[in-house]
Amino acid sequence: MLPTANLNPPFNITRASHVCLAVTDLARSRDFYRDVIGLIVTAETDDTVYLRGLEEAAHHSLVLRNVESEPLALYVGFRVRMAEDIDAAERYLASTGIRCERVEIPHQGPTLRFRDPVGTHIELTASMDVVDRRMQSYNEFRAGSPQRLDHFQVVSHDVQTATEFWSTLGMRMSEYTARDGTDELWGTWLEVKGNTHDLVFTNGHGPRLHHFAYTVPDTTSLIHAADVAGSLGFGDEIDRGPGRHGISNALFLYLRDPDQHRIELFTSHYQFIDLEDRPMRWDLSNPRRAQLWGMPASRRWFFEASKFPGEPVRKPLLQAKPETLEDSLSIH
Repeated sequence: MLPTANLNPPFNITRASHVCLAVTDLARSRDFYRDVIGLIVTAETDDTVYLRGLEEAAHHSLVLRNVESEPLALYVGFRVRMAEDIDAAERYLASTGIRCERVEIPHQGPTLRFRDPVGTHIELTASMDVVDRRMQSYNEFRAGSPQRLDHFQVVSHDVQTATEFWSTLGMRMSEYTARDGTDELWGTWLEVKGNTHDLVFTNGHGPRLHHFAYTVPDTTSLIHAADVAGSLGFGDEIDRGPGRHGISNALFLYLRDPDQHRIELFTSHYQFIDLEDRPMRWDLSNPRRAQLWGMPASRRWFFEASKFPGEPVRKPLLQAKPETLEDSLSIH
């Protein structure tokens, strides 16, 4: 039976909010996200850079922290509606046996950290410092002109457990992938803000952050981002696309940063708001779920992702071999 959303959750999550990455060369990563992707640098210190999209009034949606060891995905962040929701989240998570921690974070209001049942590192915050939106500062649009952070995709060894947990917290499943003829979940697209997804879980060795994604104004912005990446020497870091997903209907472009963290730029997904609307099912055997047109993804797109600190990567409960670009080329 498919998990269903709790319409009266114990606290109110409003959207995907921010992501924090550990990077090994802070200046090079800052330059990549500013010049190749097009984000705005809000602030920087000796060891941290804060960036945001052009539409965003929140102080940051991407945080880069300098490390001397390996690059990692430190956590993915969600906004809750009010400070009282942080209190409610703390009480609820403790009641279910999940350890959580209050933390003081620059430019953020009340903030809580925890690990979900499949090991995803999560941060909840109730507020951020407010900064000027730049959505009409067209002279500052560059590369892909990313507007706002939209969602995260996490690779998990147990998609069913992850989906059940987040459904309990009020997330609705807009689309899902299942083995043909069953409801055995291989991928779930979960939302709280009324489009197709804020958080995605896909089957694989996890927990690992597969990518985080920003919306862009239009298709031309995706092509321009690819051109800029090529002209600045990052053409080999175009990981996939441009193309169109079956799931979500989005036009997409994936790139890898200097530490191989993956970012998606995309446009044109749809609304999923009405409660009578049912999630769209995709059979695992249907290749159109991943691309309506274009070549299949490469092996590295399927099998490489960013680890969370201190989390052992577990073998997936479900086993399958995806069709990759390399497989397609060998056939032809």
